[in-house]
Amino acid sequence: MWLSILITMLVVMPFSLQAAENEKVIEHETGFYYTVQKGDTLWDLSRKFSDSAWLWPEMWQENNQIANPHRIYPGERIRLLRRTGSQKISEKKMAVAPPTLEDLIHYNYAALDRIGFIRRQPVVPKGAIFKVQETKEMINSEDIVYIRPEGDYKLVPGQRYTLYRTLLPIKARFTGEYIGIQHMLTGVVEITLVQPSYAIGTVIEAYRPIHLEDKLMPYYRRIPDFIVKDSPKGLQGNIVEAEDHNRLIGDQMIAFIDKGKKDGVQPGQFYNVYYRVKERLHPKKKEKILLLPVDFAELLVVHTENTTATVIVTKADREFEPDQKSAHRFSNKTQFASLTMGIMERWNTGNLGLGVASH
Repeated sequence: MWLSILITMLVVMPFSLQAAENEKVIEHETGFYYTVQKGDTLWDLSRKFSDSAWLWPEMWQENNQIANPHRIYPGERIRLLRRTGSQKISEKKMAVAPPTLEDLIHYNYAALDRIGFIRRQPVVPKGAIFKVQETKEMINSEDIVYIRPEGDYKLVPGQRYTLYRTLLPIKARFTGEYIGIQHMLTGVVEITLVQPSYAIGTVIEAYRPIHLEDKLMPYYRRIPDFIVKDSPKGLQGNIVEAEDHNRLIGDQMIAFIDKGKKDGVQPGQFYNVYYRVKERLHPKKKEKILLLPVDFAELLVVHTENTTATVIVTKADREFEPDQKSAHRFSNKTQFASLTMGIMERWNTGNLGLGVASH
C-alpha cells in the first residue's frame, strides 16, 4: 500500500506577535485558553468553539476552577474544550471590540525555556564548564561549576546564562542536504564569582543532565503564552528530526522542521499531520486513485530561527517517523488545490509523506 502523509495548516486568526504590554502572563497547563468577556456564558463559548452549545458541561469539566458553571466573570482565563479530531477555532469575531477574538485565544506551553533549536551557524559560546566542585558524572541543580570564558568575553557576577551543547550537523537523511547544528539546552547557570582566568557559577536549573564542556549563551526568558495565528500559504518543507532523536515522534514531543522566519513561519502557527492512501479503484485494473487525507496529528510552532523552526506535537493519534526518505515534491491535483508541501518517506509498507498544506 502506498501512503502519503502531509501537514495541513489550521487556518485560524491572524494576530500580533506582541501581546499587550500590560497583559499578565500566567503559568498554566499546556493548552488553549480564552479570556472571558462581559456577557459570555459557557453555553455561548461551547457553541462558538465546539460547534455545539450542549457540550458546555465538558468545557466546565476542563476548568475545575469554575465553582458555578452559570457564573463566569470578565477577565477569567478558561481552557477551551479539546475534542477528538482536528482542532478548529472559529474565525467569527465577537460583537464587542476591542478586544477582538484574535486577542483572546492563547496557547500556553510552560516548558518553553527548555526547548532547543537548529541553526545553520552555531551560536558563538560565551564560555564552557570545565569542572564541577565535587566529582560527578552528571551535573544538576545547585551544583557549583567552574567556567572557562571564551575569547575576550567577560563573565559578570549575577548574570545568568543558558547552558547548551551542540550535536552533530543535521542533514536531510537521504538527500544529504545540510540543515544546521542542533543546540540542545541543558540548564541555566548564574555567575557568582569571577577570577582572572575563570569564573564560578551555581546551576539554577537543570533541564536534562549537564556535562563538562557544556557551553554558555546569554539567558533570556521566553514568554510561554502564544496567541494562535494564521500560517503562511504556499509553504513547503519537512519534519527533519525529533529533539531527543527518538525514532518515532508522538504526542507532546518536540521536533524540528526545515522552514523558519525567512519563510514566514512564526510561533503560534498550527499544522495538522495527515496521511493519504493510494488504492486501486477496481481489482482488475492497475490504476490507483489518491483518497482524501485523514488527520492524525497536530503541530504547534514554538520557536523559530531563520531557516528552521521548533514544534511541539500537541495531539497525535499515532506515532510517525521524521524525514526517513528523500523529499519528493508532488503536484496535488485533488480538491485540495492549495496543498503545498510533501515529503515522501520509505517505510516497509510503502511511501510515507510529511508536509504542510492549507485548505
